[in-house]
Amino acid sequence: MSVDVSDFRQWFAFPQGAREQRLWQRLWAVFLSAGAIAVWAIFRADFWMWQYITLGIWYAALLWFGWHWPAFRRLFFAILIVAAPGVGLYMAGYTAANSLLLRYIFQSTSMFYWMSAAILVSAVSYYWYLYAGSQSAGDRGHRFAWLATVLGFAGLAIRWKQTYVGHPSWGHIPVTNMYDAMVLLCTITALFYLYYESQGKRRGLGAFAMPMILAADIFLIWVGVAYHQNQIQPIVPALNSFWIKLHVPCEFIAYANFYLAAMVGLAYLLRQRAERIGSHLTERLPDLPKLERIMAAMVTFGFLLFTAATILGAVWAAKAWGGFWSWDPKETWALIVWLNYAAYLHLRGRSPQHRPSGKTLAWWSVISLLTVTFCFIGVDLFLGGLHSYAKL
Repeated sequence: MSVDVSDFRQWFAFPQGAREQRLWQRLWAVFLSAGAIAVWAIFRADFWMWQYITLGIWYAALLWFGWHWPAFRRLFFAILIVAAPGVGLYMAGYTAANSLLLRYIFQSTSMFYWMSAAILVSAVSYYWYLYAGSQSAGDRGHRFAWLATVLGFAGLAIRWKQTYVGHPSWGHIPVTNMYDAMVLLCTITALFYLYYESQGKRRGLGAFAMPMILAADIFLIWVGVAYHQNQIQPIVPALNSFWIKLHVPCEFIAYANFYLAAMVGLAYLLRQRAERIGSHLTERLPDLPKLERIMAAMVTFGFLLFTAATILGAVWAAKAWGGFWSWDPKETWALIVWLNYAAYLHLRGRSPQHRPSGKTLAWWSVISLLTVTFCFIGVDLFLGGLHSYAKL
């Protein structure tokens, strides 16, 4: 399989900053190093080899993104500032029953409702920018997308603390049911959209990304209201593993990029039609070659992370069930997704005269959304199997 990584390198190559930027980079490294040392000092009695590896991977990933993307540093500190009151109130013994702040603001469920409101405002604003050309609407969509991302990640941090409240043995990273998974998908997808927007300097793609995130958010609210998955419950023993802290983030970063690639594919098709009929959409969307490069970068990065997630999942399965692969429905559909995007990248990496047209690749990316969605949600809802922890 041949893969053209030139677009991937372009979209993940960061320019060198000025002197002030280098200063902030060094301060970020010092802050993150101090945090890693503090985590080790507090929890070292429970650490063993894989715990050190997990901490090291998270440290390297956060350092890299914060070093090269200034907005990520601001996001990180904003999440800490927003999450700290909620975590602090729970640590002080308060609950939603005796604290109005927790009940309406800093409880994770409340935080997710506020996140949902921000997603709605962002989606409507981006849509208005694309079709009415209002720059203020585009800027508002951008700001509320950042707000939704902060609230989502802060809510997950608070929810992590909540899993220990009243039942310390239940404590776990909050990604173990469909409700938590949809929150994580919304926040990671919004974050990566904002990154790509920062590279492309165009707001128009927000009219595709944020409405898709809004659809996921509506499903999130429905799962919480109809099936009460917003309530914290104990987890099955197989999920009580450090592997979840590596496998799940890799998988959801891949899902986020695949979903965004599908939306960019849709934007490509609409831009192509707009050029044919002379629509104003051509003024607010990147040109066709750039859209194709963005789409390829998303698929490439998603494919790399999905490959890592699949390998980590196989190792986790061997530890939990005694075998690396069992043709479980989730594993089978993960293989289908992997082969689908491997074929996409193979054809995209061929010489120009043998490469499929941008329109073909755009349709491929859009239709692939069905495969990814069934792997992510459909298997849990309809097929079951060993991985059906998110079954409704």
